[in-house]
Amino acid sequence: MKKDNDYYSELAERAIYDNLAFEELYNHYFRIVYNLIYVQVRNAETADDLTSETFFKVTKNFSSFDKSRASFATWLNRIAQRTLIDFFRSQGRSQETDWDEDFDAPTSPDELPEQKVLQDENKKLLLEALEKLSARERQIVTMKYFGDMSNVEIAEALELTASNVGIILFRAMGKLKISLKKFL
Repeated sequence: MKKDNDYYSELAERAIYDNLAFEELYNHYFRIVYNLIYVQVRNAETADDLTSETFFKVTKNFSSFDKSRASFATWLNRIAQRTLIDFFRSQGRSQETDWDEDFDAPTSPDELPEQKVLQDENKKLLLEALEKLSARERQIVTMKYFGDMSNVEIAEALELTASNVGIILFRAMGKLKISLKKFL
């Protein structure tokens, strides 16, 4: 059975009273939310804290989730975005930080050290290229590729049209291609 947005939205309705349903949601969405947040804050410890805070808000507000208004993925993303906004307001947003080195989980024992070094270098280049995008472009690219969201879900979360999301995404990917071209 393919698990789609409808499946997770129905699961979210059960998660109010079913711990196993919440556990499945958490396991499915944790890495997605973490990646969305990490790309914005660029620090693993802060991303951990904000991801935890996001899921705490989810559990506190499950009763307000309405699958007829938005999918669970969209609702969760809105909570994550609001958590980020609150964080940046408290930090004075203009604070710039460097990318830390803790973006990925530990390597598997089967992975060769040179593969890990190459992956880390590629990831660093990608994250630096993302920094050159506008905040809106970076947010949409992050939601699409790190958050695994469709253009429609992104549009719902950001209160844009799906076609506008597509245009912004197309332009942002063009900018990323230009930024990364010299390294390919």
